Amino acid sequence: MEFHCEQVQTFIAEALQVPVEQIPPDLVFGGIKQWDSMGHMGIMLLLEERFGVPIDAEVIGALTSVQAICEYLAKKEP
Repeated sequence: MEFHCEQVQTFIAEALQVPVEQIPPDLVFGGIKQWDSMGHMGIMLLLEERFGVPIDAEVIGALTSVQAICEYLAKKEP
């Protein structure tokens, strides 16, 4: 299965409860008010669930942009 970053953007929008249009590929942590520390944990939990990929606690702090999340998940894709 080919990895698509648009899917990540959709899931981030879902986790933050905002329209997907508010999640551009260059969005970073804090770029919108919903992406605060609580929102970040919500994103990580939803991505783990949807992609079936565990995200270790030490990695969570580095995944602070849409691009970083996409790159991490693309590497984890079977």
